[in-house]
Amino acid sequence: MAINNTAYDLDLFDEELVETSVAPKRREDEPAKKPKQKKKNNVYKLSEEDKYASRKRHHSKLKLIVGGVSAAVVTVVIGFIIVGQVRLTELNQQVITAQAALEDANSVYTQNHMKLEASLSKAEIEKHASEVLGLTKASNAQKEFISLEGGDKAEVSVQKSDNIFIQFIESIKNLWS
Repeated sequence: MAINNTAYDLDLFDEELVETSVAPKRREDEPAKKPKQKKKNNVYKLSEEDKYASRKRHHSKLKLIVGGVSAAVVTVVIGFIIVGQVRLTELNQQVITAQAALEDANSVYTQNHMKLEASLSKAEIEKHASEVLGLTKASNAQKEFISLEGGDKAEVSVQKSDNIFIQFIESIKNLWS
């Protein structure tokens, strides 16, 4: 960076020299020009009625209608939500009541089934058959043997041939049985 050692000429700033400058001299005794002001009274006096009228809000009819319709829509939606929740609560209560009735019915069914099983036991059936109906157990004297002339025979039934899909399904069913 180059250093510049030039000195300032302070004589240029002396008052005497300033007066001799080329700039036009300003007259001290002449006041600066002021813009002309209109002398107008800006104070208005309002009556009490005008004061209250100016304080009132002026609503747009369109804004009032849109606001009213919006409020009505929100109210209807909230009403639907509340009605839906009430219906849901009622249905849940009906489900709980039906489940309790089902549990009671299952309990009664189990009790009746156990009573029926107890009354239909093998010993009870044999007792009823011998006492009430007068039946006896089968003996060898009551058995009748028969003989076939041609001996024992076995027949194999011929199955209709089904399509491959039905055979596949049948083979899967046979695996499970």
